[in-house]
Amino acid sequence: MSRSEYLKGACALILLFGTVGCAMMNSPKYQLSDGYYKSSLSQSKRVYIENNEDTIFVYGRNKHGQSPDSMKARRAFPQVISQSSINSVYFKQSSFDVDFLSIPFKYRPAKSGIPNQFNTNLNGAVYVGYRNDIYQLSFRKTPLNKYQRETRHYGISYGFFTGLGGTAMNPSVTDNQISIEYDGLVWGKGIAGIIGINNFTVGLALGFDNLLDENKKVWIYQGKPWLGLAFGLNLN
Repeated sequence: MSRSEYLKGACALILLFGTVGCAMMNSPKYQLSDGYYKSSLSQSKRVYIENNEDTIFVYGRNKHGQSPDSMKARRAFPQVISQSSINSVYFKQSSFDVDFLSIPFKYRPAKSGIPNQFNTNLNGAVYVGYRNDIYQLSFRKTPLNKYQRETRHYGISYGFFTGLGGTAMNPSVTDNQISIEYDGLVWGKGIAGIIGINNFTVGLALGFDNLLDENKKVWIYQGKPWLGLAFGLNLN
């Protein structure tokens, strides 16, 4: 491997793990935290949510429309109520998204006499995109005939990813240009769509790999597209 290829791999590793390390300090987006949201309670203006002990308060804007009206809550949602006359309420928030993606499965189309491939090499990537998070707040009846508040989260995101992974190198995938077998290091990048349900994230990725060693010129999948199944951890 040349010096420039080592530098590429080192820079990619620093970017990947540096971003992951810093971003993991932030709170996950599947929680309904304090902040501004669009809401089914208000068709024209955003609302502000405050979590206060066991009650969620939803505030409208003041008369100037610049800040929450702290003197009057639009609605209050306690953790437990004795009877439920509250329909499901939805809150929506759009934001910049950073995820760590694991891509354990890649589908590669047939190439150079090699049939369709289903590869299972482990790949890790940093994902950056635009995200919409939707929170459904409702009350569920308990066996004690009380109503327990619960929040469900759904997220939809689309964007770009980049990261490192492995690939099997052997004579078959190099048109018999090498005689050894080894695991090669690849730099992957592409686009992905992600769906989140609570703290679980899954998506579909379209990517391209570049082998980072001297056999990149003979690797039949160099720069060729693949489809992958991605599992993610939201970092911000």
